[in-house]
Amino acid sequence: MVTRKKSDLTRNHILEIGKELVLRKGFGGVGLKELLEQSAVPKGSFYYYFASKEAFGCALLKQYCTDYAERLDTFFAWKGNGRQRLLHYWNAWISDGNAGSLADRCLVVKLAAEISDLSENMRVILLGGVDDLLRRISTTLTEGREDGSISPSCVPEKMARSLYSLWLGAAILAKLGKDKAPLDQAMFATEQALSASGSL
Repeated sequence: MVTRKKSDLTRNHILEIGKELVLRKGFGGVGLKELLEQSAVPKGSFYYYFASKEAFGCALLKQYCTDYAERLDTFFAWKGNGRQRLLHYWNAWISDGNAGSLADRCLVVKLAAEISDLSENMRVILLGGVDDLLRRISTTLTEGREDGSISPSCVPEKMARSLYSLWLGAAILAKLGKDKAPLDQAMFATEQALSASGSL
């Protein structure tokens, strides 16, 4: 039991170090040698946990999606009507305390284009995480429509995808320009879209 716990800790340590490296350099930009040096584990230990770099990437994305889903539970359980809970979530894309914004730490923003051509397995895992997020946004939009905080003309599934596309594009532009103005503009557009007369 103790050995297994230590094994889990080592595997999670490799994944956590790997995530930080990938957020900075992309998946292709992180070499196995650098990952091993940064995580302080021998090459043999890496292959004990992961059969290949792609297997490591798949495990990294699975853990990321699981962790992100837990954060979503917190965001969408926040007290308030549907509109307020959605704005609470989107606000975290701009600022999330000392941890940095969600946009800065989003592997979808960092990897979507890269892994779509690199690994079908990784693409499917990341797409599954995005689909889960879209379902949650759509559900909250439905709740907002029912509690009167969001326009009854809102089509939740369509609005969820439109809002996410808006924020994903804004996050990429913010990263490219090293300026959070696109995120501020996305917030303004979101507030308009969620208003009684707004649309997107």
